[in-house]
Amino acid sequence: MRFLDRLLGVSKPIASKTEGLFAISTAVVTLQVSLHLEPSKAAAICFKAIEQSRFEEMQRDISELLQIRAKDTGSQSQMHAMSDDLGFQWAIIQTEEFGDLVTTLHMISEELRSRGYSEQLLASVFKFSGEGRNVYWVYNYKRGKWYPFVPKGDQQRDNAYELRLASMMESEMPVEKELERWYAMWGMPV
Repeated sequence: MRFLDRLLGVSKPIASKTEGLFAISTAVVTLQVSLHLEPSKAAAICFKAIEQSRFEEMQRDISELLQIRAKDTGSQSQMHAMSDDLGFQWAIIQTEEFGDLVTTLHMISEELRSRGYSEQLLASVFKFSGEGRNVYWVYNYKRGKWYPFVPKGDQQRDNAYELRLASMMESEMPVEKELERWYAMWGMPV
């Protein structure tokens, strides 16, 4: 940020960082073997609302990309899009292979960026289950970092387990160090 921008209180939107998303592709082995967490066959990408007609156009284009990808790789992916109660939009992806899930979410985030929606990209969410609880790994596109989100009960988090997970995974993936940026994401569609 330049001096004059800081003085006048003007800030530029932060562009999204998509490449760190791939860190979970290799971290999944540690999550499964060491932490006994199994990945879901679904994940989601969340972004700030875009105009409805553009959202529908984007859905069609992404569905076409998924069909082309299925022909090229033999991997079938399904997408469901929705808006939540807070006005954020979600693309929920289902596929059989975890690696395909990561690649597909990256492809969607790149598609959004290429359409000029880089600032709208918020997070990708991957759900894991084990030991009687759900663990969500959240990728913050603005920071290019991961953090765990472990809900327990009604609007409560298991902070101790989140800290333990982050500590165990920081050598595997870029984990957000600033805890105040570990946003609670209640009611995710995965």
